[in-house]
Amino acid sequence: MSQKTLLSPNGPVFSRIVLGVMKWGAWGKQLDTQAMLRLLEESLELGITTFDHADIYGSYTTEAEFGEALKKRPSLRQEMQLVTKCGIKMRTPNRPHHKVKSYDTSIEHITWSVEQSLKNLNTDYIDLLLIHRPDPLLNPDDVADTFTSLKTQGKVLHFGVSNFSPSQFDVLNSRVSLVTNQIEASLLYLNPFLDGTLDQCLLHRFKPMAWSPLGGGSIFTDSTDANAQRVLAIAQEMVAQRTETTIDQILLAWLLMHPAGILPVLGTANIDRIKAAVKALDTALTREEWFELWQASMGKEVA
Repeated sequence: MSQKTLLSPNGPVFSRIVLGVMKWGAWGKQLDTQAMLRLLEESLELGITTFDHADIYGSYTTEAEFGEALKKRPSLRQEMQLVTKCGIKMRTPNRPHHKVKSYDTSIEHITWSVEQSLKNLNTDYIDLLLIHRPDPLLNPDDVADTFTSLKTQGKVLHFGVSNFSPSQFDVLNSRVSLVTNQIEASLLYLNPFLDGTLDQCLLHRFKPMAWSPLGGGSIFTDSTDANAQRVLAIAQEMVAQRTETTIDQILLAWLLMHPAGILPVLGTANIDRIKAAVKALDTALTREEWFELWQASMGKEVA
């Protein structure tokens, strides 16, 4: 069973493993309503209660498809936490008035996006709203006022950001309390370990969420990536030394071991991979094993 964790001192309680729904719809498995409901129920049975959305997923269709599944069993809403993101404006037939792909963190756009997400997800509140990408035109006072209004109305309970640098996070956090930064982090993307992002999480005592925690799958598929192949070789050695352990679990256990309390966001609609990921919570690495994987990714030993 997936564990529970407090995202920040005044934040929500989430499942330690978060399930991203980006690939459930048009951008992936194209699950129908019944299949989506079944995957939702099976995930909840495993203790995964937190589901990560964005308004743009499936070219603005996946939230509504998830909402249709939830309509079949509305009582499930009380068992889960819903995360969604806004701020990216995509060019797509579903948004014909968008002339160029851009970012929009204006009061009007955030408010409109939340109303759409509430309707699409078949819910009257969102547990956590994230600004999807840093917007060079972001006005922190306007965003703070919008967040405060949405919280006062009970439409959004908590707020955070995604893909923000430490300085970008600090600017907005100086105006309104943020509970997380959802970032890319994996053995194939070590930037957050080196650029102060995870240090900031420890400083402010909030836990980051990590998208693409398995490196986008290239460890398993890209034979031309020297870093990926080195990591794969070490992970295979560690699997061979254990019973009933998979490479996925080793890679996730490596992230989970960091003291920032990283919450991996799984990007899969495969229930077997979801079950395997939950077992990563019980997969222990030694410090030396952790650094063996770090060394494999860096291609050199630590100084």
